[in-house]
Amino acid sequence: MGFSSSSRRSRVASVLQLCLCMLLCRVQGGSSHGQPLEEGINTLVPAPSCSARDSLDKDFHPDCWDQPTKTITAKRDPSSYELYIVYLGEVKHGHPNHVVASHHDMLTTLLGSKEESMASVAYNYKHGFSGFAAMLTPEQAKQLAEVPEVISVEKNKIHTTATTRSWDFLGLNYQMTSTSNGLLKGSKYGEDVIIGVVDTGIWPESRSFSDEGYGPIPSRWKGKCQLGPDWGSNNCSRKIIGARFYTAGVSDMLLKMDTLSPRDNNGHGTHCASTAAGSIVEAASFNGLAEGVARGGAPRARIAVYKSGWGSGSFSIASVLAAIDDAIHDGVDVLSLSITGEEQLAFGALHAVQKGITVVYIAGNDGPRPQTVVNISPWVITVAASKVDRSFPTVITLGNKQQIVGQSLYYQAKNSSGSSFAGLLVGAGCTADRLNGTDVRGIILFCLPLKDDAGTPVSTFDYASQYVRSGGGCGLIFAQYTTDLLTMTASVACQGIACVLVDLDTGEKIRKYGGVAGSSAVAKIEPAHIVAGKEIPGPKVAAFSSRGPSRHYPDIIKPDIAAPGANILAAVGNSYEFKDGTSMAAPHVSGIVALLKAEHPHWSPAAIKSAIMTTAV
Repeated sequence: MGFSSSSRRSRVASVLQLCLCMLLCRVQGGSSHGQPLEEGINTLVPAPSCSARDSLDKDFHPDCWDQPTKTITAKRDPSSYELYIVYLGEVKHGHPNHVVASHHDMLTTLLGSKEESMASVAYNYKHGFSGFAAMLTPEQAKQLAEVPEVISVEKNKIHTTATTRSWDFLGLNYQMTSTSNGLLKGSKYGEDVIIGVVDTGIWPESRSFSDEGYGPIPSRWKGKCQLGPDWGSNNCSRKIIGARFYTAGVSDMLLKMDTLSPRDNNGHGTHCASTAAGSIVEAASFNGLAEGVARGGAPRARIAVYKSGWGSGSFSIASVLAAIDDAIHDGVDVLSLSITGEEQLAFGALHAVQKGITVVYIAGNDGPRPQTVVNISPWVITVAASKVDRSFPTVITLGNKQQIVGQSLYYQAKNSSGSSFAGLLVGAGCTADRLNGTDVRGIILFCLPLKDDAGTPVSTFDYASQYVRSGGGCGLIFAQYTTDLLTMTASVACQGIACVLVDLDTGEKIRKYGGVAGSSAVAKIEPAHIVAGKEIPGPKVAAFSSRGPSRHYPDIIKPDIAAPGANILAAVGNSYEFKDGTSMAAPHVSGIVALLKAEHPHWSPAAIKSAIMTTAV
């Protein structure tokens, strides 16, 4: 919740209008797009005493590596305090320390002592914009909102994440000699462009982050490598040139599930980083499926990691804003954020754009319903998810010798039917109350969702697959409105069994067969194979991708662009996995932004956005 004399929506609209005005005024007053990025940053902070780079050796100066941050806890009843984000606009002081001092002066007046002020602050936003995140009572937040210098006071929110062939499909084949790879060659594969990835961290040992053959870190880089459990100075390199993590506003339960360092235990951040800027890796595959060359859009770009997502992918907006503020200071060229955030992140992105940083966001995963798009600020690139020209057909043979085709990432046959027929049980809905102890040992369960649960296919699929696996079944055929969410068939719940998706029309054919055959119904499921090329229609917007227009600001046309986001293979840990989502689409665009930035270093974020939107097919 926010505080002002008007409604929350009016307050948000005012902030967005103010942000847009600030952007326009900056353009009218003279752009800094023609200047090197570091010059804009040098006006805010002095030159560092040491640098996380070395032209001769990858073991950098030890004094440059930061130790883990310490947590300061206020001596008061925590139950009455919550984390609030206070936005003050542009930085009005020449040095970050002076910005921080002004924040504490403001809070000291409110709270009564400097000690209380120091204890309450979680983050000071002091580089790209001015503001702070602090633990306050609702009454204190209301009082702070009345201070003339304060633009907005909003309660912190928790948001979530929205995940080989794709680059060939986009015409960026690094092995080709035709003009189709002109952007790759012209940009030297994105060499020395710095992509900041705000996500769940990174797995540095992945082959996708090898720094073999890389030169020294760009001299303009001012970031750091923050140490923590399972993360030492050797985990940063000439590829991963910086790493930070942020914990404020995140529950203790989520933090205990994770590692308090930049290391990625989720996989989402690693997948996104390798999609945008992964080094070239030969013979990457998911258990033999989709084998080929894995690489990011800008395989020679550098990566800066800002871990603000924890556990299963929960992001504190206060932490994300701190990451954006640090990224502005550090000197990134591109910011890739595969998270939702809406208006609370709008001003942080605006200030990054003002500093010449192109910001790429996701459109969200709430399609195909209209007016579900998120991250609609006009100064960012909002990315929808599309399908590429690759399919994973899986042949299902029924007892009447009828063959139908589903979609699956099924590759193993531990308990599956394999080349043998197994009993086929036709279930209605396959929810807990309908299965209700049904014996599935040695059989394939077919689920055709009923009208009342057709709107929640993912949750029903998860339950059904777990039920089959734990009950000793050998397969699951699941009918739903779309087969775009194919990675469900490779989830933990499907390990050891054959999980296949079919559309509703195909599902109806299976239902009719089961109705005729009754208890003698049988089926067998073959492992998936790959079909790619012109016979597979693409691009096509994925069913799950959020649609416009914006519910709150219909005059802002969003999403801006669509990129591959269905069944994307990229690094997770030391292996490679498929993921779906606009989370996977956004880093595709971030990689292309990096290529354009490398070839046209003086282009503004608006010019880069325009070039991408006006040349897309």
